[in-house]
Amino acid sequence: MTTPWGDLALTRFPEDPRERLRAWDASDEYLLRHLAEQEIPLSGTVVVVGDRWGALVTALAAHRPTQITDSYLTQEATRANLARHGVEPGTVRLLTTQDTPPDRIDVLLVRVPKSLALLEDQLLRLAPAVHEGTVVVGTGMVKEIHTSTLQLFERVLGPTRTSLAERKARLIFSTPEPSQERAANPWPYAYTLPDGIGAVSQGTVVNHAGVFCADRLDIGTRFFLGHLPDGKGAQRVVDLGCGNGIVGTAVGLANPEAEVLFVDESFQAVASAEATYRANGVPGHAEFRVGDGMAGVPAGTVDLVLNNPPFHSHQATTDATAWRMFTGAKRALRPGGELWVIGNRHLGYHVKLRRLFGNSELVAGDPKFVVLRAVKR
Repeated sequence: MTTPWGDLALTRFPEDPRERLRAWDASDEYLLRHLAEQEIPLSGTVVVVGDRWGALVTALAAHRPTQITDSYLTQEATRANLARHGVEPGTVRLLTTQDTPPDRIDVLLVRVPKSLALLEDQLLRLAPAVHEGTVVVGTGMVKEIHTSTLQLFERVLGPTRTSLAERKARLIFSTPEPSQERAANPWPYAYTLPDGIGAVSQGTVVNHAGVFCADRLDIGTRFFLGHLPDGKGAQRVVDLGCGNGIVGTAVGLANPEAEVLFVDESFQAVASAEATYRANGVPGHAEFRVGDGMAGVPAGTVDLVLNNPPFHSHQATTDATAWRMFTGAKRALRPGGELWVIGNRHLGYHVKLRRLFGNSELVAGDPKFVVLRAVKR
């Protein structure tokens, strides 16, 4: 990536030499170019929110910025990219969206996320640290910035305008008005589940901002809940890519002897999963882990993996995450252990499972979704 301070060699995480997606885009370059051309002072507290793979904080490392991210993979990519460019550990402060933000912010740089709810939550959490002299610049691709995005910046921070588009990227400029009244933060959000979905019927779901389908039960999960395995006894179960944790919670309620591990790369998701599990008074044992899929789970130690893999990485459509989840699950499963997957019918996960496990059984299906079962031989 070419920046006003030199060229950077950046990668995503986990690093894959076959990866064709870049670790930055035109909106990152536009923001950095603007900072340099306008000679914006960066001597105070610089906070970068939503940096996708660490491109922004790596470029600005000399100014000791703070990064706030919801993504474990982003944090790991950032660490790797900083190390690649000789930046000493601790130069860039790495915070999650669940951490307490800085008390004062002099420059706030926001890479607009896909989730408007996550943007709302983060702006409301950061607003008390913003003062009248704070420079606020948002950035994103044109297709990511909507009228609702600009209205949110204006409602939380102050008067907002946008730049002209360059290479399909746009900047957002807000003038902070710290004294303006703003609504209370509505996140996390909780709701009651409907009847007819097994052990979690009439249960409670807790969602932090940015978690998929935060205000309702999505139809794919609902279908999965109706077709979960009915195993009993002391099983080691993984809710892989757990989201708000409702699938693993259902397993724990149906089988109190099960030990459930909730795993997601989103800090918001794992916080939601733990809150959902606690809210439903599940009697069994659970562990909650933010990480890269099944990495860190010892081989041959798991009886059952339940998975609804994502097929997007930010705006890009890709099956790379699903493949890593499937391969990680196979490694962690004991012989005879099972991977259960729900996915859109058109994604063709049965082909991948047969290639990897040598088998794939259709458990249930409707016109849109399939539930598949693969057994480790």
